[in-house]
Amino acid sequence: MGELTSIIKAIQDIMRKDVGVDGDAQRIGQMVWMFFLKILDDREQELELIDDEFVSALPDHLRWRNWAGPREGLTGDGLYDFVQDTLFPKLKAPVKVQGPQREQALIIQRVFENAYNYMKSGTLMRQVINKINEIDFNNREDWHTFGGIYEQILRDLQSAGNAGEFYTPRAVTRFIVNRVDPKLDEIVFDPACGTGGFLTCTIDHKKEHYAKTSKDRQKLAKTIRGVEKKPLPYMLCMTNMILHGIDTPSSIKLDNTLAKPYRDYGDKDRVHCIITNPPFGGIEEDGIEQNFPAGLRTRETADLFIAVIIKLLKKHGRAAVVLPDGFLFGEGTKTRLKESLLTECNLHTIVRLPNGVFNPYTGIKTNILFFTKGEPTKDVWFYEHPYPEGVKNYNKSKPMRFEEFQPEMDWWGNEADGFKTRRETKQAWRRSVEYFELRGFNFDDKNPHQDELEDHDPDHLLEAYAEAQNNIQKLRNQLKAILSDALNGSRS
Repeated sequence: MGELTSIIKAIQDIMRKDVGVDGDAQRIGQMVWMFFLKILDDREQELELIDDEFVSALPDHLRWRNWAGPREGLTGDGLYDFVQDTLFPKLKAPVKVQGPQREQALIIQRVFENAYNYMKSGTLMRQVINKINEIDFNNREDWHTFGGIYEQILRDLQSAGNAGEFYTPRAVTRFIVNRVDPKLDEIVFDPACGTGGFLTCTIDHKKEHYAKTSKDRQKLAKTIRGVEKKPLPYMLCMTNMILHGIDTPSSIKLDNTLAKPYRDYGDKDRVHCIITNPPFGGIEEDGIEQNFPAGLRTRETADLFIAVIIKLLKKHGRAAVVLPDGFLFGEGTKTRLKESLLTECNLHTIVRLPNGVFNPYTGIKTNILFFTKGEPTKDVWFYEHPYPEGVKNYNKSKPMRFEEFQPEMDWWGNEADGFKTRRETKQAWRRSVEYFELRGFNFDDKNPHQDELEDHDPDHLLEAYAEAQNNIQKLRNQLKAILSDALNGSRS
């Protein structure tokens, strides 16, 4: 990891010298399209070894190995002119390739549609290329460690003012996918997929538990769907898919899920599992809310996504959605959506996450809602996830770890039998639908067991107050003695 991090830092330092690259966002955009082509080429080298009939969707002179691979290859004005006048125009042009390579060519064209070459110095570009060539994406160690590069890129995006909606901590994605447990042939959809964290985690989960043969892996590739509306995270997502063995990720779309009229979603769009962290706190562009029925119209992004998620689940389809506290206690459209979650779905579990899970991107307190469509809710179980012992908040050096979720997983039980093994604990409690109806569908429920731990007896409170005052007076006396000794010492 350290070596890869140093390579990324070296690349960024080189780019800072280039007069054409202005700020983090352009630097990251430049880096991502170059990584995409390198990763694509490394993957093609692997495919050539296992498939004698493999043919690249790119003409030879556009393949990374031929224009970027040789360390002493194109540089200076020759390299700049090639990238600017040949590579980008060809990759952005309408696809003319036919046959089995057409789908791959369309994906490359879609990825580069909104990409740009910002670097003006071909000499500096050659230096960047040579640093990228130090990474072998067919080396499993480098392949797995690339997740660390993604996180570094996302941290840089934060400083560029764009990262808040892109990144969900890996511990959270692993826990969610583990609990939803998508089977081999179940379609998994993320309607706001960002860089593909949930989808790649799903791929890993299916490979570990269900996809044991090459035929299984081909089937797996057809079950992954996602939509992302911003070009940069979309390019990162496509790169991530290729890294995870989805060579033609044609089911990942550059689009806005909310732009399609609600009524136009039909049976063909419905899926088995939806796993997502929709952007929250954002406001949709004018007119998007008109795609929704009158009772669901709002410009708040997360609310519109919840409406679409309920709509797109098949009967008995399962969902897990990360949402802020504001959704739990919000009114208006939020109230109607929460009522729908209880009447159209079995909202069986809400995991309440502690503060700081999404540091440094946002300090907003969040929750994970788990629900299954097709049967109304009888009871909602809450599980309040505690900080690990000795931790008061998460940060970059101490992020949330997947192992912290083991108590939840041990407690979870089985939805097929109505979670009959679940028991109330200091962290877990159950509420009936009637309870929420009386509260006006306010889901912002506090842990009743924590309240029990707080002693509100007036006599005990007065005793505690007196003890606190006594301790304060002792500290004052100690401080006075220390100051007196210091003053007397200075006089002598």
